[in-house]
Amino acid sequence: MSHTQSAACCNTPAVISKGYKEQGQFITIDGLKTYTTGPSSAKQGILVVYDIFGFFPQTLQGADILAHAHNEHQFRVFMPDFFEGKPADISWYPPDNEEKGKKLGEFFQTSAAPPKTVERIKSVMSELKSSNPGIQEWGIVGYCWGGKIVNLVSASGTLFKAAATCHPAMIDPKDAANVTIPMLMIPSGEEEKDAVEKYEAELKVPKKVEWYHDQVHGFMAARSNLEDEKVKAAYEKAYQTLLTWFHNHM
Repeated sequence: MSHTQSAACCNTPAVISKGYKEQGQFITIDGLKTYTTGPSSAKQGILVVYDIFGFFPQTLQGADILAHAHNEHQFRVFMPDFFEGKPADISWYPPDNEEKGKKLGEFFQTSAAPPKTVERIKSVMSELKSSNPGIQEWGIVGYCWGGKIVNLVSASGTLFKAAATCHPAMIDPKDAANVTIPMLMIPSGEEEKDAVEKYEAELKVPKKVEWYHDQVHGFMAARSNLEDEKVKAAYEKAYQTLLTWFHNHM
């Protein structure tokens, strides 16, 4: 399916600064607690790979925005709990002392080891496709750590039609050469400029890079301070970009 951008696609629901109550529900997919939101009649699905802090209200709100922002082109969104109830503690970030650095390092080597999640996505998607036969196309978006996962599952033979990474971690220009589907990147001011530019240059697919130089790593997910009007405005704008990307490439 091919859709051009319309004004309606960018009408994101009002962003709630504090005390957000998710619109979807939690189900079990491949043995994992999974947040799902959006109409069951949707013909397109989006898999969300959260950041290392798991099911935060800001990230759940983002999933709801993706699912409900356009009455005529809605997505069914799924966000599995790849850490099985044991995400990283947000107090570990930023890792500005030895103890925090050690805890984050251990988490990335065990629970957040990318190959482990890449393999789990294969079985998750197998069940999602089987249980949602009405979904004809799939997109994928990842935040921070999830951005690395998105790159790794966007290579030849991917199940996904379009991809996006939001303030991605572990940016490696070598990953770009293997990407075979349209790729959006939304870097924050804390991503390494040289790495992002080299990555962008290596992409051979439809691509877009939209910088948010005045925002922190995580501003679209767990580390977003939506009570700050400047952050809230950036969050809203970035989700408009994300929606437009999926509307145009799915």
